[in-house]
Amino acid sequence: MPSTSPELELFVREALARGQSRAAIREALAAAGWRDEQTRGVLDGYADVAFPVPVPKPRTSLSAKEAFQYLVLFATLYFSAYHLGSLLFDLVNRALPDPADQARFPMFGDSMRFSFAALVIAFPVFAWMSHRVGVDVARHPIKRLSPVRRWLTYLTLFVAAGILIGDMTSLVYNLLGGEATPRFLCKVAVVAMIAGGVFHYYLHDLRREEAEA
Repeated sequence: MPSTSPELELFVREALARGQSRAAIREALAAAGWRDEQTRGVLDGYADVAFPVPVPKPRTSLSAKEAFQYLVLFATLYFSAYHLGSLLFDLVNRALPDPADQARFPMFGDSMRFSFAALVIAFPVFAWMSHRVGVDVARHPIKRLSPVRRWLTYLTLFVAAGILIGDMTSLVYNLLGGEATPRFLCKVAVVAMIAGGVFHYYLHDLRREEAEA
């Protein structure tokens, strides 16, 4: 919910207690210069039910357990995404070897083993934690508005968008320089697939949950 002032909270509560309609409250506050999102944020904090006094809706709060769950969820997401990209890069290097890198080729075995091991451990943790969080949110829909959930989701969108912008910038730069080799294009596609997939999933999830909330 957008940040509000005590004066706005008090005004909305008293107006609702005096029987004013939500439309009339919005109109009065808009005339006074309040933004619609501020007004809507406070009004949405009260249930639209017939009762002599305004009935507040339950509000989400941050607990240590909830913070732990989301930190583990997003940490394993980043870890899995990074090592998936590393593993796919190594596969591209094997499929399209660069003659200049032949001397270092044996090192790819260690890199691939570590990335594979990381995915075997981290991705199941991510999937399990994602399931646990999903069940918890379905049981308590108010948790959709969890501050730590929203902050980490927007941070993930920011990171994914930054990676996509950098990836596309690198692609255009190399195309203009005539240096877009098949190996390079495959690696660009890998980065775009992983970052784009994460961005699309969490943007869709965020929009759906905001609409439902």
